[in-house]
Amino acid sequence: QVQLVESGGGLVQAGGSLRLSCAASGSIFGTNAMGWYRQAPGKQRELVATIISGGSTNYADSVKGRFTISRDNAKNTVTLQMNSLKPEDTAVYYCNVRRVGFFQYDYWGQGTQVTVSA
Repeated sequence: QVQLVESGGGLVQAGGSLRLSCAASGSIFGTNAMGWYRQAPGKQRELVATIISGGSTNYADSVKGRFTISRDNAKNTVTLQMNSLKPEDTAVYYCNVRRVGFFQYDYWGQGTQVTVSA
């Protein structure tokens, strides 16, 4: 059974930085995409950033140039460095690990709150 444990959320002033980390316990098979999603109150969950096993990344337009995603394949960890935070970045952030096709899976963390004050 794979579990994702997130850490690093909190309260920060606008313009500040936070670093989110997610560690996967258990055995994860093969190549996959690791990512971060977020959900603000009253809104749908949305993609923030993803990174595949080979290192290619994808970012939401709203965070490009401010957030950086990275992963450590040996440790099964994914990190999101968030700089120049804005109040609109306030949300619960969820870690995700997903594989499609052969032996597919879709794991989610419990979420960590990020609050950016104006």
